[in-house]
Amino acid sequence: MNETELGKKIKSLQGPILVLGGSGFVGANLFRALLRHRDDVYGTAHSSPAWRLEGLPEKRVLTADLLVDANLDKVLEDVRPLTVFNCVAYGAYSFETESSLIYRTNFLLTAKLLKKLADRRISRYVHAGSSSEYGDNAAAPREDAPPEPNSDYAVSKAACANLIRFYGKKKGLPCANLRLYSVYGPLEDSSRLIPALVRRGFEGGYPDLVDPEISRDFVYVDDASESFVDAALNLQEEDYGESFNIGSGRKTTIRDAAAAARDVFRLSAEAAFRSMPARGWDVADWFASTEKTEKRLGWKATTSLRDGLKATADWYQKLESKEKYLQASKQYGLDKVYSVTAVVACYKDNLAIPVMHERLKATFEKMKIDYQIVFVNDNSPDDSEEVIRAVSRSDRRVLGISHSRNFGSQSAFRSGMELATKNACVLLDGDLQDPPELIEQFVAKWREGFDVVYGRRGRREGTLFMRLAAKLFYRVFDYFSYIRIPHDAGDFSLLDRRVVQWILNCPERDFFLRGVRSFVGFKQTGVDYYRPARRFGASTNDLIKNIGWAKKGILSFSNTPLNILSSAGISLFLLTIVLAAAQTAMRLLYPAAAPRGITTVLLAILFFGSMNLLGIAVLGEYIAKIFEEVKRRPHFIRRSIIKDGDVRFAADPSGNELSG
Repeated sequence: MNETELGKKIKSLQGPILVLGGSGFVGANLFRALLRHRDDVYGTAHSSPAWRLEGLPEKRVLTADLLVDANLDKVLEDVRPLTVFNCVAYGAYSFETESSLIYRTNFLLTAKLLKKLADRRISRYVHAGSSSEYGDNAAAPREDAPPEPNSDYAVSKAACANLIRFYGKKKGLPCANLRLYSVYGPLEDSSRLIPALVRRGFEGGYPDLVDPEISRDFVYVDDASESFVDAALNLQEEDYGESFNIGSGRKTTIRDAAAAARDVFRLSAEAAFRSMPARGWDVADWFASTEKTEKRLGWKATTSLRDGLKATADWYQKLESKEKYLQASKQYGLDKVYSVTAVVACYKDNLAIPVMHERLKATFEKMKIDYQIVFVNDNSPDDSEEVIRAVSRSDRRVLGISHSRNFGSQSAFRSGMELATKNACVLLDGDLQDPPELIEQFVAKWREGFDVVYGRRGRREGTLFMRLAAKLFYRVFDYFSYIRIPHDAGDFSLLDRRVVQWILNCPERDFFLRGVRSFVGFKQTGVDYYRPARRFGASTNDLIKNIGWAKKGILSFSNTPLNILSSAGISLFLLTIVLAAAQTAMRLLYPAAAPRGITTVLLAILFFGSMNLLGIAVLGEYIAKIFEEVKRRPHFIRRSIIKDGDVRFAADPSGNELSG
């Protein structure tokens, strides 16, 4: 169909029109086709910038993480669409294997969306399903054929088809499920078969290919986009909730696809079949039965594979930066091996939390690694919980924890580490004195093989006395400790998952992270950095608290005070014997020269009395620590968990989530 006829169809749709998943391959082509003919079209993108949407009006692109309920509500409220095309999907690519995200994206999001749309007056809802729903039953199945899903993706899509049928048949929602076959064309991910044939075709060869008898049903993306428009225009009430196959109806083997590429690019080389493994769900016969679609929706694929291949090649040849296109592939997505959970201890940091979030997010996105951000609100008296809630509403990678009272930063870090899901943890104070940008250097050292990378404070803001006192503490602590303690290294550090597990296995209640971090060992190194002053408000530490920190560290990782007392006791005992012998000798040999009066007695009593009090005090400190440990009280108590903008009661000690 020509552009004029397609334009007439598009102008007949009821608007506003919303394309969910507008930054994906099918969604972007559909979004662009709609925008060419009307201006009340909006599309969503998970993040910005989205390469497939370059050049489109910014006001038409809504950047939102739709897995967060509040974001979905806002998009629907802002657009108030009458026609909704849902092209959101995860798991269609062989490298998209996170099963929980497959079900959350494909099924749970659809369930929430349909529930919300059922409460609104909409004209049509058209869902991008998948021929994967048929699974092993893929040889021209009719739409009412029983599915035989063979992957998590197939199961999630089949579940969506049943859900859509329920809403259409039982609730009267004007909706349809389009089971898309192998859609290809401009803007497709460069890792896919057709883009690989095009790229290698221009280079005079073929990409690695699977078994030549494995088949596909190839559908050019313009035809697929038109099927959405036809479904929205021609869906009748008796077809609400139905599924429709969107394919060419032709079985095309990998051998046939290679032959088409040979003709289009005039190749003389031989195709390298079986040079790559087949996907787990590949079958020999995979093609559509389109009789129902042609009859009920009036749609039929009109573009042959050779014509579609030529059109895709023309698009590829016109790209300004082919390298940029290749690197935009999802296969070069976030690094999940060197993934990081940032644990941020927050107390009176309500103003700093949004800034910390933006800086952490920018750092992780620059590094292209998978990440999670955990803000631990240690019962801050300000509105930190509401701030964390607002941040989590816009970013599903953010998790918030609120404690029932102030347990201290060490417990806050432990609380966050327990809920971390990535392969390393980075611990930061929430006051922005630990620069998030340093994480890039931490991860670089982690990649080199270090298990612990700590920040070493080369320079720091503060009074001369506090700077000198801090330097003195680390050196005294290291000298007294029975393990090596890095100088000028605070809590700011990256810990490999193995290290985190061992740290969490340390049961002590009077938790001193810097010492425990050194105690567990592993391969460690430091990175020098400048520690700035607190950006917002005044520091919550003072001289008394710092003395408490010093005492905690020394008593937790050193027996030196007890050794000093033992040495002093032995020395004084020996000195007493020597003085007694000397006094006796002087009394016998020089009676007149022997000291008389009370002064000597008083000094001796004061000296030994002071030593006794000091010894009892030091012993008391150790006994107090023993007393604290044997009570085995929890390190912290979580009052609530914050996720996706919702505040939920944390689980009780038995593991049951409290209601209320």
